[in-house]
Amino acid sequence: MSDGVHERKASDMGYGPRTRRLPPRWQVSLAGVTAIGVTFGFARYGYGLFLPEFRREFGLPVAQVGLIGSATYLGYMGALLLVGALVTRFGPRPLVVVGGLSATVGMALVAFARGPGVLTAGLVLAGTSSGWAWAPYSDAVDRMVPAGLRERVMGTIASGTAFAVVVAGPLALVARGTQWRYAWLVFAAAALLTTAYNARVLPAGAHPRADASQGRAGLGLRSFACRPAVPLYLTALSYGLVGAVYWAFAVEAVSREAGRDAPTAALFWTVMGLAGTAGALTGSAIARHGLRRVHGSLFAGIATAVALLGVAPGAPVAVMLSAVLYGPCFMAGSGVLAVWSYRAFPDRPSTGFSVTVLFLGLGTVAGPAALGLFSDEYGLRAAFLITAAAAALTLLARPPRSTPPRTQAAGPVHGIRDSVRQG
Repeated sequence: MSDGVHERKASDMGYGPRTRRLPPRWQVSLAGVTAIGVTFGFARYGYGLFLPEFRREFGLPVAQVGLIGSATYLGYMGALLLVGALVTRFGPRPLVVVGGLSATVGMALVAFARGPGVLTAGLVLAGTSSGWAWAPYSDAVDRMVPAGLRERVMGTIASGTAFAVVVAGPLALVARGTQWRYAWLVFAAAALLTTAYNARVLPAGAHPRADASQGRAGLGLRSFACRPAVPLYLTALSYGLVGAVYWAFAVEAVSREAGRDAPTAALFWTVMGLAGTAGALTGSAIARHGLRRVHGSLFAGIATAVALLGVAPGAPVAVMLSAVLYGPCFMAGSGVLAVWSYRAFPDRPSTGFSVTVLFLGLGTVAGPAALGLFSDEYGLRAAFLITAAAAALTLLARPPRSTPPRTQAAGPVHGIRDSVRQG
């Protein structure tokens, strides 16, 4: 279907003629990149970037830091579970708007916090935003983008996190010390502007092609408790745990060695974001080298990146190498999980991916709390080495060599299918 046809159907989709200055695929690409950027790159991962300032301002011990990090992921999981049930009824617009407003209000609370209670409330509210905003773009892309371009658009939207991390690093460098609140006000303002744009361009209402098969997709969950899916679930659990620990504690580890006022941590964050933009090539890498080989390369890279911060967090070369390895490997990891999940459950990709994300969420909740407590007893460097070992063990949970045949799904799962193939 051409862009012109999609534009002529704009009024039926819930977005009007004033939004048609750009072709729909560019509208949803811009909306998605900015929303994913502010909800993941700022609202969720900004906590780790500014952790040294939070600890200094509010006197937080490492164990409490880990508990706060886990609490932010609990909100994220709760939002994810609700989105799956709501998006087919209300459409992507209201859910993305809820996510954007959560990010705006949550980050504003962080900026004005005068005690740990308000800080925690703001971080948890901001952390839910990515759960609201992530999944609805499968539906939005399915409605607004021609079939042949959907994979490319979904790949572009997924890169929003890396671009936001690139922006956040220099901002943290400028807003060091007592000026960190201004950075969070900038984050909140960016979230508000992004929310307004998404409210203008995204469609609302039930998907025009929704049918009874989508409702039945959530039934029979026992079929997902099968032995071939165990390596997928273990990989998702490990990916969530390792990623949450790294995002929460990497800057703290680097800052301890370099000094609180040194620019090393902000430069480390910026390099990680720049390198992470390469994660947009995940789909091409899987097509060329296969899922199993890409899986092995990514988790070997993640394990090495985490281990470097455990072995030499004070060595600039090791720190920057960790950032260069971790950025693209982590950004590509979600694509590996998405493609693997679709191959494991081709008849019901949306429900299968939801189950996979549930295991990922369990890892993100458990990781910061458990490793924070471990760090209080044995030190942060030891915690990173344990986390690196968990990433290395994930190499044993390999995808199958063969690719099962795909089956044709019906109705609104087309958008989800396109997104998981791209990752």
